[in-house]
Amino acid sequence: MSVQDDFSFSSLTPDLILDAIESLGIYPESGLIALNSYENRVYQFIADDKKRYVVKFYRPNRWSSVQIEEEHEFAAQLAAEEIPLIAPMALQGKTLHQYQGYYFTLYPSVGGRSFENDNLDHLEWMGRFIGRIHLVGQKQQFKVRPNLSTDEYLKQAKHNILASNMLPNHLETAFLAILEPLCKTAEQQFNQQKYNAFRLHGDCHAGNILWRDGPFFVDLDDARNGPAIQDIWMMLSGNRDQQMLQLDTILAGYEEFCAFNAAELKLIEPLRAMRMVHYMGWIAKRWCDPAFQHSFAWFAEDKYWEQQILSFKEQLAQLNEEPLRLMSGL
Repeated sequence: MSVQDDFSFSSLTPDLILDAIESLGIYPESGLIALNSYENRVYQFIADDKKRYVVKFYRPNRWSSVQIEEEHEFAAQLAAEEIPLIAPMALQGKTLHQYQGYYFTLYPSVGGRSFENDNLDHLEWMGRFIGRIHLVGQKQQFKVRPNLSTDEYLKQAKHNILASNMLPNHLETAFLAILEPLCKTAEQQFNQQKYNAFRLHGDCHAGNILWRDGPFFVDLDDARNGPAIQDIWMMLSGNRDQQMLQLDTILAGYEEFCAFNAAELKLIEPLRAMRMVHYMGWIAKRWCDPAFQHSFAWFAEDKYWEQQILSFKEQLAQLNEEPLRLMSGL
């Protein structure tokens, strides 16, 4: 039985978008420019006050209104500490609005260039700001947003992949032969490691960071409770020595504001495996959305699944290697 999300954004027409924005007393003068977002629908525009805005329409049935509001509350707390994060605007006394069945919110539009994750100066700067985010995040946990878990990132994702009927028949045996041990090993390693769970950015990769004389964080859509290392490991790249240098650099800035538990380094490779499986499950679940079929056309090609088999084999080998360590001895 397929578990694909058959929701369609087809009813989110330009007229509905404009009517929703105008219901808040904001009147677009320019056209709507679609920004790079697949899970939700995000548009940039210039209003009659000559200011540039971004409007975000949330995918229905993903987050509840209270879960979105909890994300907005976290963003407001970070902004209050002058952490450079693009927080939702409060309009008519609230940040979350509803129109014709869609939850939506407005942001000020902030430009910038891409974050250079191979720049050590940028990485140390990032470490300081992530430390500041975590200093706020540790004050309380999310109550209604979930914890990062192997149930969601491995078990549910695996189910979505297999239920989607996208896996080529002639590759099924080889794919399952590596998917099963990968999920089992990652689950064991993640769940056996004790850590302090608190509010995280949750998806802190280069695509969610803008650089304007320093980093600007965007998109708390995946914010949840989890270990500190979740907001750090996605900025690592290259071979083992390069990643160890990057870790030292990031954590040198991080520990100016927040203590780091070095035992969490054991979670890096399980988290990497979880993200790989979860990403495949996400595409599989959203495949009925035309935007996914257009942007991820390779998901339906044999070559992609063959490459994933190889990638999963490499990741399983990484899970069986010694975890990354700190060169500085923090």
